[in-house]
Amino acid sequence: MSDTRPVYVISVAAELTGMHAQTLRQYDRLGLVTPSRARGGGRRYSEADVEQLREVQRLSHEEGISLAGIRRIMELQRATSRLEDRLEELTEEVERLRQQAAVRDRVFAAGREGAAEMVAHGRRPSRRVTAGELVLWRPARHPARRD
Repeated sequence: MSDTRPVYVISVAAELTGMHAQTLRQYDRLGLVTPSRARGGGRRYSEADVEQLREVQRLSHEEGISLAGIRRIMELQRATSRLEDRLEELTEEVERLRQQAAVRDRVFAAGREGAAEMVAHGRRPSRRVTAGELVLWRPARHPARRD
């Protein structure tokens, strides 16, 4: 079962967390834990919502943090999660661009017999060639098109 699939009605979620249903309604109103809604408007809690309710309860009872403080903590956790997701996207984009640059900047060396090898830009071929045997080719760089 998916952790985010809304399956529990409020009474079941309250029982799973050891809280009163009215407490869950209050947390919803405060924006601490906002469950999905069924067609009729009833709250439907997912497993992730139940875990979040347990965390609110722990922070409140064990750590003595106010509900306003808990709301701020949760906002910061969500912001951190979004930033981590964005960092991952950007890291993947940088890697993709590096791979494109490596392909774009490739250079080929060919000998008299026609054997070719790819060499890194600024590097010499691995085998020794005599004068006149080496031909270098690099794909032309096209300036960025402007639409």
